[in-house]
Amino acid sequence: MPSKLRTASWIILALMGAVVLLISLASAGLAYKGDYPIGGVPVAQVAAGREGVLTALRAIRGTSAAYAAGYAVLYLFVVLGPYRRGEVWSWWAVLVGALAISLLILARVPLLGIPFGTGGSGPGFTQTAVIIFGLLLDVKRVIPKS
Repeated sequence: MPSKLRTASWIILALMGAVVLLISLASAGLAYKGDYPIGGVPVAQVAAGREGVLTALRAIRGTSAAYAAGYAVLYLFVVLGPYRRGEVWSWWAVLVGALAISLLILARVPLLGIPFGTGGSGPGFTQTAVIIFGLLLDVKRVIPKS
């Protein structure tokens, strides 16, 4: 019978996956229909009547949202299947996926000159923190038994 910590772990991770999926779907909706801000300026104003630019900006956000949704679905399949069953590789897969997201967000600091903690990095790091917390609840799975 799984421990209470293991159960809490997969539930927290599954909830995070569901949140990421819902946010990515909302982001896709904004990409295709909304007047979302870019640097505080509505996307339609950034495009300034240039339909090709508006379409490209919407497509960029739509593609990002699509990849986020795809990640969330794959993540949920791992968490609700092998992770929930206690398979060790899935613990590492979830950790490496979360760290990959964090490293790419962190790349904003040197590559774009955006100060750490600004430029939209907060949600990405919050997601990673919740995932790592969830993984730590079941860290015994990866510690070798002596």
